[in-house]
Amino acid sequence: MAQDSGNSRGSDLDHFKQINDTLGHAAGDAVIAATADRLSTWAGNRAAVGRLGGDEFALTLRIAPERWQTRLAQLVQKLTQPVVLDNHRVVQVAASIGAAAANTLRTPALPVLQRAADTALYRGKHTGHAVLATPADLTVASVNGRRAGRPGTHTMERNA
Repeated sequence: MAQDSGNSRGSDLDHFKQINDTLGHAAGDAVIAATADRLSTWAGNRAAVGRLGGDEFALTLRIAPERWQTRLAQLVQKLTQPVVLDNHRVVQVAASIGAAAANTLRTPALPVLQRAADTALYRGKHTGHAVLATPADLTVASVNGRRAGRPGTHTMERNA
């Protein structure tokens, strides 16, 4: 256990709105369900996997530092497999992945790790690779724990 580190990962589906707009919400729902199943399968029973909303997911688990690159590459491969709908139509999917490691960022605080993973996710958006957060990602301003400038954060600062 001493070699393991607490880790946080964020994932969102690239071009998900286009799937909903062109194929319909039932297709979008199927893609979300397939993504959730793939994340849960990849992470295993010692992880916490959850949908944050829309097409965005978060998960936490422990991975030995020497396995990070291999495991993240496996996750990218798993999340980019096409989804076959009930009508046998095939939907191509892509996902952006940000990851944060407690030992790299020198903190076990889950909110800090999640914010850093979110920043890394957007830094690597549409690259086809998982991006591991660096200490520089901790300096990015946030609004309610989310990277400032991220879609939707501009309204979070307004008073009701």
